Amino acid sequence: MPFAFKQILEKVTSEKAPGPSPSFTILHLLLAMELIAEKEIGRNKLAESLGVGEGAIRTILGRLRDAGVVETSKTGCSLTDSGLRLWKEYASVLRKVQIGQNELALANFNFAVLVRNCGEAVGSGMEQRDAAVMAGARSATTIRVKKGRLVIPSVSEDVAKDFPNAANQLISLLRPRENDVIVIGGSDSPRKAERGALAAAWALLNKC
Repeated sequence: MPFAFKQILEKVTSEKAPGPSPSFTILHLLLAMELIAEKEIGRNKLAESLGVGEGAIRTILGRLRDAGVVETSKTGCSLTDSGLRLWKEYASVLRKVQIGQNELALANFNFAVLVRNCGEAVGSGMEQRDAAVMAGARSATTIRVKKGRLVIPSVSEDVAKDFPNAANQLISLLRPRENDVIVIGGSDSPRKAERGALAAAWALLNKC
């Protein structure tokens, strides 16, 4: 199913410009929009939060501004009306939370991302795991809601029975519905865990 936010961000990321290849990914754009949506933020603070240099943050903001998503002023960066609409669409499809350790989240830091109505796109879960690892996570687990149960392909037909602490935590925090998917990314730093989970979710969106 086509998502406007996905199409626009992929276009922004793929745009070619003179000079070396950009040192950021689509995950940086997602996280930048998230931070700007929370409140107006200065360029230096945004760069620090994203872990990128001055040149990269200039390019990120320039491309988002050219796409009509972000506007900048002396007081900081904010989303345009168009950017807010895109962010609301994104937030209706994906929801991200940091979770504590449980039977399925064994790393020091763990994030879970809920992807709405994407269960039919789940295969073995390997594609999401590979995407998470490439983004810096140590591991990733893909869980779908099927016939009212949390299911991990080839691992568990009933997560609530096999991994009760994990199931209780995920259900409490994310309130998944039928055909939703939850991807968990874990790593030794919160930034890597967060980006791993987002990368896994984005890989899943590519198949929805």
